[in-house]
Amino acid sequence: MTVHHLGLKPSVLNQYIAELRGIHIQKDAMRFRRNIERIGEILGYELSKTLNYTAKTITTPLGTKEMHVPDSNLVICTILRAGLPLHQGILNYFDTAESAFISAYREHTTSEEEFEIVTKYLASPSIDKKVLILADPMLATGKTLEATLAVLQERGVPEQIHIVSVIGSEQGIAHIKNIFPENTHLWIAAVDDELNNKSYIVPGLGDAGDLAFGKKL
Repeated sequence: MTVHHLGLKPSVLNQYIAELRGIHIQKDAMRFRRNIERIGEILGYELSKTLNYTAKTITTPLGTKEMHVPDSNLVICTILRAGLPLHQGILNYFDTAESAFISAYREHTTSEEEFEIVTKYLASPSIDKKVLILADPMLATGKTLEATLAVLQERGVPEQIHIVSVIGSEQGIAHIKNIFPENTHLWIAAVDDELNNKSYIVPGLGDAGDLAFGKKL
């Protein structure tokens, strides 16, 4: 797997990450969602540089111009519900991409520390021989992405996989490296060193789904 850690270089991306993390600014749910969306746009732009392109002659009012335009068939698959703003940001840059959605959540078994990932809903087109973009804002343990990949196998074998995340842990990245195909790309804005005993990213930003859409029962 190739990891593209964009936060290592100073850019406006760091401002959006700082606002997502800040306990006072993140109370503004609309701003929180918009910052995740903007990060999705930035990561989508960087991702676009690796896609296939075809030369096409464009006719203007004054003549013609040959340009290279993307010709990859894209499917953006987002993990509900926290991934919705990230999905929108990526979709803003890939107008013709198809969309897929999957529900995945932690089901605790014997304690708050022990859990399994449960998936109960999938709406997806065929991903066979297409470029699959998996949008998951918080890459904590990597188990959610592992479960998502397993469910998506019934929809075909993608030509290539790109994972787009806002913040991830070193442990989660190490885990998915062992799960996903070697030619997978991870596009991530920030990487934190550790997980706490509940498998939340530290320092992270909290619960992205709750901050974006309100607390759940």
